[in-house]
Amino acid sequence: MGARIVGAGHYLPPRVVTNNDIAGIVDTTDEWIQQRVGIRTRHFADTDSVPDMAEFAARNALGNAGVAASEVDLVVVATCSNIDRTPSTAGRVAHRLGVPAAAVFDVNAACSGFVHALEIAKQLLAGGSAATALVIGAEKMTAVTDWSDRATCVLVGDGAGALLLRATAHSELSPVAWGSAPELTNSVLIEGAQPQFHQDGQRVFRWAITAAAAHATAALTAANLTPTDLGAFIPHQANLRIIEPLAVQLGLPESAHLARDIQTSGNTSAASIPLALSKMLAAGLLKTGSPMLLFGFGGGFSYAGLVARAP
Repeated sequence: MGARIVGAGHYLPPRVVTNNDIAGIVDTTDEWIQQRVGIRTRHFADTDSVPDMAEFAARNALGNAGVAASEVDLVVVATCSNIDRTPSTAGRVAHRLGVPAAAVFDVNAACSGFVHALEIAKQLLAGGSAATALVIGAEKMTAVTDWSDRATCVLVGDGAGALLLRATAHSELSPVAWGSAPELTNSVLIEGAQPQFHQDGQRVFRWAITAAAAHATAALTAANLTPTDLGAFIPHQANLRIIEPLAVQLGLPESAHLARDIQTSGNTSAASIPLALSKMLAAGLLKTGSPMLLFGFGGGFSYAGLVARAP
Protein backbone atom coordinates (compact mmCIF):
# COMPACT_ATOMS: atom_id res chain seq x y z
CA MET A 1 0.00 0.00 0.00
CA GLY A 2 1.05 3.56 -0.56
CA ALA A 3 -0.26 6.95 -1.64
CA ARG A 4 -0.43 9.19 -4.68
CA ILE A 5 -1.26 12.83 -5.31
CA VAL A 6 -4.52 13.29 -7.20
CA GLY A 7 -4.96 17.05 -6.94
CA ALA A 8 -3.37 20.31 -5.88
CA GLY A 9 -4.61 23.80 -5.08
CA HIS A 10 -3.44 27.07 -3.58
CA TYR A 11 -4.58 30.44 -2.33
CA LEU A 12 -2.86 33.82 -2.19
CA PRO A 13 -4.40 36.88 -0.50
CA PRO A 14 -5.30 39.57 -3.02
CA ARG A 15 -3.04 42.32 -1.63
CA VAL A 16 0.30 42.40 -3.43
CA VAL A 17 3.12 44.17 -1.56
CA THR A 18 6.19 45.41 -3.44
CA ASN A 19 9.70 45.99 -2.18
CA ASN A 20 9.08 49.72 -2.42
CA ASP A 21 6.12 49.25 -0.07
CA ILE A 22 8.44 47.51 2.41
CA ALA A 23 10.93 50.36 2.00
CA GLY A 24 8.24 52.65 3.36
CA ILE A 25 8.26 50.64 6.62
CA VAL A 26 11.98 49.99 7.24
CA ASP A 27 15.30 51.27 5.92
CA THR A 28 15.72 49.13 2.80
CA THR A 29 15.47 49.32 -1.00
CA ASP A 30 14.06 47.27 -3.83
CA GLU A 31 17.60 46.68 -5.11
CA TRP A 32 18.86 45.46 -1.71
CA ILE A 33 15.99 43.02 -1.24
CA GLN A 34 16.29 41.56 -4.74
CA GLN A 35 20.06 41.15 -4.42
CA ARG A 36 19.94 39.61 -0.94
CA VAL A 37 16.91 37.31 -1.15
CA GLY A 38 15.47 37.50 -4.68
CA ILE A 39 12.00 38.70 -3.68
CA ARG A 40 10.17 41.19 -5.90
CA THR A 41 6.65 40.99 -4.46
CA ARG A 42 4.70 39.06 -1.84
CA HIS A 43 1.08 38.73 -0.72
CA PHE A 44 -0.22 39.98 2.63
CA ALA A 45 -3.40 38.73 4.26
CA ASP A 46 -5.52 41.49 5.73
CA THR A 47 -8.64 39.81 7.08
CA ASP A 48 -7.76 36.24 6.01
CA SER A 49 -6.72 33.97 8.89
CA VAL A 50 -4.61 30.81 8.64
CA PRO A 51 -7.75 28.60 8.64
CA ASP A 52 -9.32 30.84 5.97
CA MET A 53 -6.38 30.43 3.62
CA ALA A 54 -6.10 26.71 4.35
CA GLU A 55 -9.79 26.28 3.53
CA PHE A 56 -9.53 28.18 0.24
CA ALA A 57 -6.50 26.12 -0.88
CA ALA A 58 -8.24 22.88 0.12
CA ARG A 59 -11.38 23.79 -1.85
CA ASN A 60 -9.19 24.53 -4.85
CA ALA A 61 -7.44 21.14 -4.56
CA LEU A 62 -10.74 19.26 -4.22
CA GLY A 63 -12.18 21.09 -7.20
CA ASN A 64 -9.14 20.44 -9.37
CA ALA A 65 -9.27 16.73 -8.48
CA GLY A 66 -13.05 16.46 -8.89
CA VAL A 67 -13.34 14.92 -5.42
CA ALA A 68 -16.14 15.67 -2.94
CA ALA A 69 -15.24 16.80 0.59
CA SER A 70 -17.37 13.91 1.91
CA GLU A 71 -14.75 11.48 0.61
CA VAL A 72 -11.96 12.94 2.76
CA ASP A 73 -11.17 11.04 5.96
CA LEU A 74 -7.91 12.71 7.00
CA VAL A 75 -6.94 16.40 7.17
CA VAL A 76 -3.43 17.44 8.17
CA VAL A 77 -2.30 21.07 8.24
CA ALA A 78 1.31 22.24 8.52
CA THR A 79 1.59 25.68 10.11
CA CYS A 80 3.69 27.59 12.62
CA SER A 81 1.79 30.89 12.52
CA ASN A 82 -1.77 29.99 13.47
CA ILE A 83 -2.71 32.05 16.53
CA ASP A 84 -5.18 29.58 18.09
CA ARG A 85 -3.98 26.53 19.98
CA THR A 86 -7.28 24.68 19.70
CA PRO A 87 -9.29 23.73 17.77
CA SER A 88 -6.64 22.79 15.26
CA THR A 89 -6.54 24.49 11.89
CA ALA A 90 -7.26 21.08 10.38
CA GLY A 91 -10.38 20.74 12.52
CA ARG A 92 -11.67 24.14 11.46
CA VAL A 93 -11.00 23.39 7.79
CA ALA A 94 -12.75 20.02 7.97
CA HIS A 95 -15.79 21.60 9.62
CA ARG A 96 -16.03 24.37 7.01
CA LEU A 97 -15.65 21.94 4.13
CA GLY A 98 -18.28 19.59 5.51
CA VAL A 99 -15.85 16.70 5.91
CA PRO A 100 -17.60 14.06 8.04
CA ALA A 101 -15.70 12.48 10.95
CA ALA A 102 -12.18 12.81 9.52
CA ALA A 103 -9.05 12.52 11.63
CA VAL A 104 -7.78 16.12 12.01
CA PHE A 105 -4.55 17.53 13.40
CA ASP A 106 -1.83 20.12 12.81
CA VAL A 107 1.92 19.61 12.36
CA ASN A 108 4.46 22.23 13.40
CA ALA A 109 7.89 21.75 11.91
CA ALA A 110 8.06 25.33 10.63
CA CYS A 111 9.44 25.62 7.09
CA SER A 112 9.87 21.86 6.65
CA GLY A 113 6.42 21.21 8.12
CA PHE A 114 4.66 20.44 4.86
CA VAL A 115 6.97 17.57 3.93
CA HIS A 116 6.60 16.22 7.48
CA ALA A 117 2.80 16.41 7.14
CA LEU A 118 2.97 14.74 3.73
CA GLU A 119 5.02 11.86 5.09
CA ILE A 120 2.66 11.36 8.04
CA ALA A 121 -0.36 11.31 5.73
CA LYS A 122 1.40 8.92 3.37
CA GLN A 123 2.10 6.49 6.19
CA LEU A 124 -1.50 6.64 7.44
CA LEU A 125 -2.83 5.98 3.94
CA ALA A 126 -0.36 3.16 3.36
CA GLY A 127 -1.28 1.60 6.71
CA GLY A 128 -4.99 1.65 5.96
CA SER A 129 -5.89 4.26 8.58
CA ALA A 130 -7.35 6.56 5.91
CA ALA A 131 -8.20 6.45 2.22
CA THR A 132 -8.29 10.10 1.12
CA ALA A 133 -6.26 12.88 2.73
CA LEU A 134 -6.00 16.64 2.46
CA VAL A 135 -2.49 17.84 3.32
CA ILE A 136 -2.24 21.61 3.62
CA GLY A 137 0.47 24.15 4.32
CA ALA A 138 -0.90 27.51 5.46
CA GLU A 139 0.84 30.51 7.00
CA LYS A 140 0.11 34.09 7.96
CA MET A 141 3.69 35.08 8.64
CA THR A 142 2.78 38.76 8.68
CA ALA A 143 0.92 38.12 11.96
CA VAL A 144 4.16 37.11 13.70
CA THR A 145 6.54 39.61 12.07
CA ASP A 146 8.60 42.26 13.82
CA TRP A 147 8.14 45.18 11.45
CA SER A 148 11.16 46.98 12.91
CA ASP A 149 13.51 44.11 11.98
CA ARG A 150 14.53 44.66 8.37
CA ALA A 151 16.43 41.34 8.28
CA THR A 152 13.18 39.37 8.59
CA CYS A 153 10.28 41.64 7.62
CA VAL A 154 11.52 41.83 4.01
CA LEU A 155 11.17 38.05 3.72
CA VAL A 156 7.64 37.16 4.74
CA GLY A 157 4.52 36.49 2.76
CA ASP A 158 1.16 34.84 3.42
CA GLY A 159 -0.62 32.04 1.58
CA ALA A 160 -1.57 28.38 1.48
CA GLY A 161 -1.14 25.31 -0.69
CA ALA A 162 -2.87 21.93 -0.52
CA LEU A 163 -2.46 18.44 -1.94
CA LEU A 164 -5.13 15.75 -2.12
CA LEU A 165 -3.84 12.21 -1.63
CA ARG A 166 -5.43 8.80 -2.22
CA ALA A 167 -4.36 5.41 -0.94
CA THR A 168 -3.03 3.24 -3.73
CA ALA A 169 -1.48 -0.19 -4.19
CA HIS A 170 1.74 1.23 -5.61
CA SER A 171 3.07 4.33 -3.89
CA GLU A 172 3.93 7.41 -5.92
CA LEU A 173 5.60 9.02 -2.90
CA SER A 174 9.08 7.80 -2.00
CA PRO A 175 10.44 7.07 1.47
CA VAL A 176 11.28 10.26 3.32
CA ALA A 177 14.77 11.41 4.21
CA TRP A 178 14.45 13.59 7.28
CA GLY A 179 16.17 14.65 10.46
CA SER A 180 17.35 17.66 12.43
CA ALA A 181 20.39 19.77 13.27
CA PRO A 182 20.11 20.22 17.06
CA GLU A 183 22.90 22.79 17.18
CA LEU A 184 20.67 25.13 15.15
CA THR A 185 17.54 24.66 17.29
CA ASN A 186 17.45 28.32 18.35
CA SER A 187 18.40 29.75 14.98
CA VAL A 188 14.77 30.27 13.91
CA LEU A 189 12.32 31.46 16.58
CA ILE A 190 8.67 32.36 16.94
CA GLU A 191 8.29 32.32 20.69
CA GLY A 192 6.76 34.05 23.70
CA ALA A 193 3.32 35.29 24.70
CA GLN A 194 3.32 37.76 21.80
CA PRO A 195 5.41 35.75 19.34
CA GLN A 196 7.53 37.33 16.65
CA PHE A 197 9.67 35.74 13.98
CA HIS A 198 13.43 36.06 14.51
CA GLN A 199 16.28 34.13 12.98
CA ASP A 200 20.04 33.95 12.83
CA GLY A 201 20.07 34.35 9.08
CA GLN A 202 23.80 33.79 8.65
CA ARG A 203 23.75 30.45 10.49
CA VAL A 204 20.77 29.26 8.49
CA PHE A 205 22.38 30.41 5.24
CA ARG A 206 25.67 28.62 6.03
CA TRP A 207 23.81 25.38 6.83
CA ALA A 208 21.76 25.64 3.65
CA ILE A 209 24.74 26.10 1.33
CA THR A 210 26.97 23.51 3.07
CA ALA A 211 24.66 20.75 4.33
CA ALA A 212 21.30 20.91 2.54
CA ALA A 213 22.48 19.33 -0.73
CA ALA A 214 23.56 16.13 1.03
CA HIS A 215 20.13 15.72 2.63
CA ALA A 216 18.31 16.48 -0.63
CA THR A 217 20.52 13.88 -2.33
CA ALA A 218 19.61 11.38 0.39
CA ALA A 219 15.95 11.85 -0.53
CA LEU A 220 16.77 11.08 -4.17
CA THR A 221 18.72 8.00 -3.13
CA ALA A 222 15.76 6.80 -1.06
CA ALA A 223 13.65 7.08 -4.22
CA ASN A 224 16.24 5.21 -6.30
CA LEU A 225 16.56 8.23 -8.58
CA THR A 226 19.27 10.60 -9.73
CA PRO A 227 18.95 14.35 -10.39
CA THR A 228 18.69 13.67 -14.14
CA ASP A 229 15.44 11.77 -13.52
CA LEU A 230 13.70 14.79 -12.03
CA GLY A 231 11.01 16.83 -13.69
CA ALA A 232 11.08 19.42 -10.92
CA PHE A 233 12.90 20.46 -7.77
CA ILE A 234 10.65 22.28 -5.31
CA PRO A 235 12.60 23.33 -2.21
CA HIS A 236 11.38 25.53 0.62
CA GLN A 237 11.30 29.09 -0.71
CA ALA A 238 13.69 30.64 1.79
CA ASN A 239 16.05 32.72 -0.33
CA LEU A 240 16.89 32.69 -4.03
CA ARG A 241 20.58 32.79 -3.02
CA ILE A 242 19.97 29.41 -1.38
CA ILE A 243 17.59 27.88 -3.93
CA GLU A 244 19.71 28.38 -7.05
CA PRO A 245 23.08 27.25 -5.57
CA LEU A 246 21.33 24.24 -4.03
CA ALA A 247 20.05 23.22 -7.44
CA VAL A 248 23.59 23.51 -8.83
CA GLN A 249 25.06 21.45 -5.98
CA LEU A 250 22.38 18.84 -6.50
CA GLY A 251 23.23 18.59 -10.20
CA LEU A 252 19.74 19.53 -11.35
CA PRO A 253 19.58 19.33 -15.16
CA GLU A 254 18.38 22.28 -17.22
CA SER A 255 15.43 20.18 -18.35
CA ALA A 256 14.01 20.09 -14.81
CA HIS A 257 11.90 22.93 -13.47
CA LEU A 258 13.26 24.77 -10.43
CA ALA A 259 10.70 26.46 -8.18
CA ARG A 260 11.49 30.15 -7.77
CA ASP A 261 8.12 31.16 -6.34
CA ILE A 262 9.87 33.22 -3.66
CA GLN A 263 10.21 35.97 -6.29
CA THR A 264 6.48 36.68 -6.25
CA SER A 265 5.23 35.03 -3.04
CA GLY A 266 8.04 35.66 -0.56
CA ASN A 267 8.89 33.21 2.22
CA THR A 268 5.63 31.55 3.27
CA SER A 269 7.24 28.98 5.59
CA ALA A 270 5.25 25.70 5.62
CA ALA A 271 3.07 26.93 2.75
CA SER A 272 5.95 27.55 0.36
CA ILE A 273 6.37 24.04 -1.09
CA PRO A 274 2.71 23.20 -1.80
CA LEU A 275 2.10 26.76 -3.01
CA ALA A 276 4.98 26.56 -5.51
CA LEU A 277 3.99 23.02 -6.54
CA SER A 278 0.35 23.95 -7.15
CA LYS A 279 1.32 27.00 -9.20
CA MET A 280 3.73 24.89 -11.26
CA LEU A 281 0.99 22.33 -11.99
CA ALA A 282 -1.54 25.07 -12.78
CA ALA A 283 0.91 26.47 -15.34
CA GLY A 284 1.09 23.07 -17.05
CA LEU A 285 4.83 22.71 -16.51
CA LEU A 286 4.84 19.07 -15.38
CA LYS A 287 3.80 15.89 -17.16
CA THR A 288 1.70 13.34 -15.31
CA GLY A 289 4.01 10.99 -13.41
CA SER A 290 6.95 13.35 -13.53
CA PRO A 291 9.18 12.98 -10.42
CA MET A 292 9.24 16.07 -8.17
CA LEU A 293 11.78 16.41 -5.36
CA LEU A 294 10.24 18.25 -2.41
CA PHE A 295 12.73 19.43 0.20
CA GLY A 296 12.05 21.60 3.24
CA PHE A 297 14.30 22.97 5.97
CA GLY A 298 13.98 25.49 8.77
CA GLY A 299 12.91 26.07 12.37
CA GLY A 300 13.47 23.26 14.76
CA PHE A 301 16.02 22.93 13.16
CA SER A 302 14.46 20.31 10.90
CA TYR A 303 14.71 19.11 7.33
CA ALA A 304 12.74 16.62 5.22
CA GLY A 305 12.74 15.52 1.60
CA LEU A 306 10.87 13.05 -0.58
CA VAL A 307 10.04 12.47 -4.23
CA ALA A 308 6.42 12.56 -5.41
CA ARG A 309 4.95 11.91 -8.84
CA ALA A 310 3.01 14.72 -10.48
CA PRO A 311 -0.73 14.06 -10.71
